[in-house]
Amino acid sequence: MSNLELYELEGCPFCAKVTRKLDELELDYESHYVPRAHAERTEVEEVSGQTGVPVLVDPEHGVEGMAESDDIVNYLEETYGS
Repeated sequence: MSNLELYELEGCPFCAKVTRKLDELELDYESHYVPRAHAERTEVEEVSGQTGVPVLVDPEHGVEGMAESDDIVNYLEETYGS
């Protein structure tokens, strides 16, 4: 059981790229949908220091707020891939 959390925006292609990888690796995760307006994304800013999405949190491996979809996908493959 994983404690992964993903901050994402509905309709975001970069977020979809990450969710596809999570699904491909059959990883459980909690999704947090953020508001469309960057100014209202206080929760994701507290986690990652910025307001862009996607942002991944993986407390089991010390990841407190990883941004950038390519970095997240690479991390998931390296950490959870076979």
